[in-house]
Amino acid sequence: MPPPPLDPEVLARLRAHSTPTICNAVEAFDVRPRDQGFMNAQVRSILPHLPPMVGYAVTAKIAAAGRPEAPGGPNRHAFWQHVLSVPAPRIVVIQDLDPTPVGSYWGEVQANIHRALDCCGAVTNGGVRDVQEVAALGFHLFASCLLVSHAYVRLVEIGGPVRIGGLDVRPGDLLHGDRHGVTSIPIEVAPGLDAAVARLSRREVEVLSACRAEPFDLRELRRVYG
Repeated sequence: MPPPPLDPEVLARLRAHSTPTICNAVEAFDVRPRDQGFMNAQVRSILPHLPPMVGYAVTAKIAAAGRPEAPGGPNRHAFWQHVLSVPAPRIVVIQDLDPTPVGSYWGEVQANIHRALDCCGAVTNGGVRDVQEVAALGFHLFASCLLVSHAYVRLVEIGGPVRIGGLDVRPGDLLHGDRHGVTSIPIEVAPGLDAAVARLSRREVEVLSACRAEPFDLRELRRVYG
């Protein structure tokens, strides 16, 4: 059974920090290897001017290549019910099963629908389109590419584990993303991240002050950097 949602104030504090800062703070708790827990360069922010997003994952798998031989698979109504089963704010995480992405699930219409469902963004290893219209909504898009068509896009699976940019994501996982990329946040450390950020920031200030000192003193940098 997933843990209860975090206090909205905790989420607001997380949203105030960049994703690299959140990664640094998670490292301070030593709950996972430092080379895990975030998406690789396959997935990038398509709208990097937007502020950080924080939310709980809702998941699905899609395909868009080839006309389906017969109707079947989950429909979008069922997916919307899955979306609403996860606490808000929500981030839609969709794995594109096509070897080369050909059709976009995400455009102006889907962004509006999912924004109405209290989603703040979408993450996919596939492509997206209607970027200007989606940007006007303030809805985040993280993807591997831009695409012009929706082709034969259809849902293949909803609500199961997905793998995007090297990161395994399950429904209810807490995600944080900005212009740098997307990371997951272990729920158990989330309430303590703001304090961890403050500690790390104080150390960074000391290091930067040593670097900018006139005259520069290497011994002082060694002292504060460790």
